Amino acid sequence: MVRDQGGCGRLFAAWSAAAAPDALWDNSRVGTHLNVVILAAGQGKRMHSDLPKVLHPLAGAPLLTHVINAARTLKPTRICVVYGHGGEQVPQALAAKDLVFVRQDPQLGTAHALAQALPQLTPRGATLVLYGDVPLVQPATLATLIAQRGDGIALLTALLEDPRGYGRIVRDAKGNIKSIVEEKDATAKQRAIREVNSGIMALPSAPLAGWLKKISAHNAQREYYLTDIVALALKSRIKIENVMPPACWEIFGVNGKQQLAQIERIYQWRQATRLLEAGATLADPLRIDVRGELVCGRDVRIDVNGVFEGKVELGDKVEVGAHCVIRNAKINTGTRIEPFSLIEDAVIGKNCRIGPYARIRPGTRLAEDVHIGNFVEVKNTSIAAHTKANHLSYLGDASVGRNVNIGAGTITCNYDGANKHRTVIEDDVFIGSDTQLIAPVTVKRGATIGAGSTITEDAPAGELTLSRAPQTTISGWQRPRKKQVRRKG
Repeated sequence: MVRDQGGCGRLFAAWSAAAAPDALWDNSRVGTHLNVVILAAGQGKRMHSDLPKVLHPLAGAPLLTHVINAARTLKPTRICVVYGHGGEQVPQALAAKDLVFVRQDPQLGTAHALAQALPQLTPRGATLVLYGDVPLVQPATLATLIAQRGDGIALLTALLEDPRGYGRIVRDAKGNIKSIVEEKDATAKQRAIREVNSGIMALPSAPLAGWLKKISAHNAQREYYLTDIVALALKSRIKIENVMPPACWEIFGVNGKQQLAQIERIYQWRQATRLLEAGATLADPLRIDVRGELVCGRDVRIDVNGVFEGKVELGDKVEVGAHCVIRNAKINTGTRIEPFSLIEDAVIGKNCRIGPYARIRPGTRLAEDVHIGNFVEVKNTSIAAHTKANHLSYLGDASVGRNVNIGAGTITCNYDGANKHRTVIEDDVFIGSDTQLIAPVTVKRGATIGAGSTITEDAPAGELTLSRAPQTTISGWQRPRKKQVRRKG
């Protein structure tokens, strides 16, 4: 099925619809004995990629993951994913206890795909058919679709300004749905119809096997169309209902990189709208990427081009400068992240100052009022309150106390070529610039390390420790000069 996002008008129109808060819905309307079948076997030739289409990322997660997550909110009896193109990449990438994977090979159409899943489904209740490349459909819409089904069939349809690429919903004189016609099989009059089929539908499970056996491939594509079920249901006097989503972007699918980029922007606009409604200040809502879960306290300010991955918590009055990447981190109240900083798998305390151009690596824990300055890297290190490392340093596998000053160019030499070792810097220590601390080593409370020192043994408390060669002047020494090359001729 071809899906053309242009049918919803300008992208900003879709964004405006996206700005509306999600509808409230009651999960009890879904009922029991619900099968969910996600059709995810398509090749995706227009993606021009060896990666199966449904594994291409949207907001940092595969397209198919978004569909699975929407399905899970319905608490179905079974979720069955029908895969095909790309071999075992899909089940290997998304294996989970609540998922059943069924391979469709060869791929002979949507009805053929659903038939592969039948042995895995309960014959009672309803079967919801979703698509692995339609990632924006909302749980509230799906719950409404299932509730609307009653004992019959419910289709998710939409009115598009430009319906090209979609199957058309054909109605009789009384407005009842009588068939779905794929565009390649449609007449000129049918192609003028603006109501389109998304492909998403809720079906009664009991008659599915009988219906699927009756579907033929006598069409332009020589495929077994799932949409032919509508005509079969009408012959059995089963009612056909439809539901339209609040915003047409819910039915948008991905067939190429341009559509993927468009859906990414819609997704991100919705995230930005949610943050704005919760009180966050965004310098430019069009320039933020949330690839996971971002939770903001009060009076949070985020400058342009921030990327937030995994689960990120920003406390009250946190400020994030431009071009920062924050991944799986908690930033506590009043902390300022200066531009071009990277924070990953770390906890940052209250009123800290990080960056610019700082890198906070996994396992880092900073207490309150810690300053990590430009071109400072911290890894698997705990730093107590009021400590500063303002310039050009590396602190790895270390425990740093309170009120410590780390001079520019300081390095904890934590790796001996085979094993990692820890450095301990106790409270009130002053580390002079260009110091190398060869782990395992301890700098005890109140010690001072002279600039340019290489410390290989524990430094005693309250003393000045340094290791320098005496300054020497060599008389008559001359700086080397470049050799003059004579040209021939």
